[in-house]
Amino acid sequence: MQLVSSISLKLGAVNARNLEKHSPLLRKHNRVKTIHASLQIEGNTLTEEQITALIENKRVIGPQKDIREVMNAVGVYKDLPQFRSTDEHSFLKAHKILMERLAAKPGKYRVSGVGIVKGLQVTHLAPPADKSARSYERPVSIS
Repeated sequence: MQLVSSISLKLGAVNARNLEKHSPLLRKHNRVKTIHASLQIEGNTLTEEQITALIENKRVIGPQKDIREVMNAVGVYKDLPQFRSTDEHSFLKAHKILMERLAAKPGKYRVSGVGIVKGLQVTHLAPPADKSARSYERPVSIS
């Protein structure tokens, strides 16, 4: 039993060392895949290879809007550790980085309706602006 335990510990140490060597590459790969999938939903046409090139500060040929979306997403990823998921200020700061030079008022709640248009057809209509997170205050607990 002691021998099995010793072997397990040694295998765990070897695996941990291998993970440390590969995890930066794995994190980069996951970041590229996440950015690609998220932006593709919004109609971004850049490939994973183009996104990787942008992360590596290489030149990419593509629509300027698509390149800006990727660069903004990369910026949010870079600052991700400083954001707090339950903090409104963090949320708006992340939105400002993500939408810089893409939206009229990045980092602010919208005040009008928005939707996604493909061709001549509206494919998605967002909830009305007055139904934003701001309009839903947390209930006050009365003791």
